[in-house]
Amino acid sequence: MKLKLDLDAFRVPAQHKPFKLGKVPTKVKDLYKDAAHYDSLLGEFRCEINDLQQMMFAHNRYGALFIFQAMDAAGKDGTIQHVMSGINPEGVEVHSFKQPSVEELDHDYLWRSSQKMPPRGRIGIFNRSYYEEVLVCKVHPHIVLEQQRLPAEATKDMAKLFKKRYEDITNFEAYAHRNGIRVVKFMLHVSKTEQKKRFLERIDTPSKNWKFNAGDVAERGHWDKYMVAYEDAIKATATEKSPWYVVPADDKKNMRLIVSAAILAELKTLSLHWPYLRKGQRAQLAESKAALLAERD
Repeated sequence: MKLKLDLDAFRVPAQHKPFKLGKVPTKVKDLYKDAAHYDSLLGEFRCEINDLQQMMFAHNRYGALFIFQAMDAAGKDGTIQHVMSGINPEGVEVHSFKQPSVEELDHDYLWRSSQKMPPRGRIGIFNRSYYEEVLVCKVHPHIVLEQQRLPAEATKDMAKLFKKRYEDITNFEAYAHRNGIRVVKFMLHVSKTEQKKRFLERIDTPSKNWKFNAGDVAERGHWDKYMVAYEDAIKATATEKSPWYVVPADDKKNMRLIVSAAILAELKTLSLHWPYLRKGQRAQLAESKAALLAERD
């Protein structure tokens, strides 16, 4: 029961090609017939992703990093949970990046993320990432000016500062790719109307109250600035080897299926295979098999 999906509809063209975030829909026609069909499709994706991850772990030459960025209430946590829940936990590392600590602010802005990069053989998940440095920091430049304690000459021209950060990020991801770690970025594209609906649900549902932060409502006032920041960042850092996917997020089930399909497709681009055995190792296997078969039960 394969899902026929054109991922090019969600994958952003490589750097310097036309891209307008405002033209990307936040909702598409349902990819599933009903709840049972959705569960079946998601289950198939999980199995295939898990098989490839196990091969990746045994092969131990490649790794993958999947970055999730979005406005609040777009569904990052739920997507990570539903898509990756069927994967062997030994092969997946999830990291959530919140407000930087004092120690982290004493280092360069890529430092805390670079400490959490996945090793070969594993899948890394970043719930938010170093992209906050060209998203939140661009909408609120005082963070850069007051908290990050950069040299004075670095903050004289803020436009140049963010341009250089795009370059740093692109180079960082290219470096990771050359060393066997494929970096793939997802923007979960939720509409402002749907975000409002989800915020109200969090307020009205006791079991979801803990998810609500009054500061999230204040950030809605900067919605247009965030959309510009996202468009600029995506356009500047989308490359063939480290692509961006902008995924419609108003329907969570559609979103999870699209993300699953993209993760599977990206893993298939890696030259994964089970480890090859040398002649001597194959002979050892044959001897071990013969010894086991010769045993008396």
